[in-house]
Amino acid sequence: MQISFVKIVDLSVPIEATPSERVPVSIRYVRHEEGAREMCGIFDASRGDLPESGGWAGEELRLISHAGTHVDAPWHYAPHSAGRAAEKIDELPLDWFIGPGLVIDLRHKPCDSEITVADLEEGTAKSGTLLAPGMIIMLYTGASRYWGSEEYPAHGAGLNAQAVLWLCRQGVRVIGTDAFSLDAPFEVMKRRFAETRNPCVIWPAHFAGRQVPYCQIEKLTNLDQLPPTGFWAACFPVKIARASAAWTRAVAFLP
Repeated sequence: MQISFVKIVDLSVPIEATPSERVPVSIRYVRHEEGAREMCGIFDASRGDLPESGGWAGEELRLISHAGTHVDAPWHYAPHSAGRAAEKIDELPLDWFIGPGLVIDLRHKPCDSEITVADLEEGTAKSGTLLAPGMIIMLYTGASRYWGSEEYPAHGAGLNAQAVLWLCRQGVRVIGTDAFSLDAPFEVMKRRFAETRNPCVIWPAHFAGRQVPYCQIEKLTNLDQLPPTGFWAACFPVKIARASAAWTRAVAFLP
């Protein structure tokens, strides 16, 4: 097998303690000195028995499966999708998570506006390519430049339900965004609901997964380093048993 790409672009934000996460991430770092004490206890040894009196390093993490760059499974949206049990993250076929990539630039869309089918059609036309089954679609909202600040979750326009279903009808199974969510920011949805009392404005992109199973990649980054098309993307989720989501090291392969 010949590998023809020459550059790999990291599309993932780090898992870290940052104000950009709504649910805090906690990481305890085990340094080599502490690791030495652990190893001495396990092996009934002394510090002098270890190279340079040092042991292993390690980390203890406390976080949700939706922290950092992650993939949402259909189970996250509802217990059923398309009339059958919704798949959990460890039940999904791996070939969903690698395929030709398409970046649609939507930075002109305000965070309180909807990304519609017309926006996707326009962006696809500008890319000079056609949507095809198995493509991994990535929405470049511009939100990623706020990563690291508490402002981050409030940025990035969200897809409406019709746009999600339009993509899925064409064989797309994975849709990504550089924003906190594929939906509009929580504050925007809350305001829309307060103004309309229409429940359809609450989590419409996610709840579209009740009609057809699909996955989301949330909290992408470095989409500005990609061309609109002509590359492959991969976003294999960590295999967490019976989970609604899992972390991923999303990458792009540029020829």
